[in-house]
Amino acid sequence: MRFRYCPDCGALLSGRVLGDEGEVPWCDACGKPWFDMFPVAVISLVHNEKGEVLLLRQNYISTEFHNLVSGYVTPGEDAESCAVREIFEETGQEVEQLELVLTNWFARKEMMMIGFFARVRSGELRLSSEVDAAAWHKPEEILSLVSSRPGSTSRILCERFLSRAGVSERETAQES
Repeated sequence: MRFRYCPDCGALLSGRVLGDEGEVPWCDACGKPWFDMFPVAVISLVHNEKGEVLLLRQNYISTEFHNLVSGYVTPGEDAESCAVREIFEETGQEVEQLELVLTNWFARKEMMMIGFFARVRSGELRLSSEVDAAAWHKPEEILSLVSSRPGSTSRILCERFLSRAGVSERETAQES
């Protein structure tokens, strides 16, 4: 979101050059900049002690592809806490180990995605109302189930997980 008016006082913003940032929206009345805002979300590739990957079906997101666990970071929450919370809320799984893997600009939705690998000890799945179905999958299966769109954070996380696990493209193609 690009501000035209100051969210604090309502004054029309002007432009002001601010160091290396270049020209930014500026409130003369408040004496401060208003940088563009965008949503921030976490996305986690959840895997278990057997090396299986948990993929979700969430029809409100896609009826074509499976999804990884994701959700929006709320004010005052750090990305790691958000990832742990979302995994528990959506699947009932408790995170044993969390690793930051990437940040990725999701241009189609104009949002920042923060990607994690999350290891859990697989237990009973307790799905939230926003998850239509979920299942554990062999690593070789996951690329055929997630989005293949260029820049897809899900796709990038899956590719990095497979690379780390030593699963080749040939093995994933044989599963398809």
